[in-house]
Amino acid sequence: MSKHTWYKTYRPYISPLDPCPPITVKRYSTPPELYVGYQPPGLAQFPAYEALKAGTLWKCFYDPYYSVKEMKKGVRE
Repeated sequence: MSKHTWYKTYRPYISPLDPCPPITVKRYSTPPELYVGYQPPGLAQFPAYEALKAGTLWKCFYDPYYSVKEMKKGVRE
């Protein structure tokens, strides 16, 4: 399986006439289902109530969002 990252980055165009300080690197999250080609049988599941809170039945597809500040604090690798 190929190596993947949960967050991707890109460098947007920065105009010389932009009045605001530019954000030189932007970051976005990629969902786990992009890296699973098919749904294998026998995946681990959340209990019903936890699945409602998580938004998915299968644990491998759960992906909480972490802000940049939380990432710097070490909440997620």
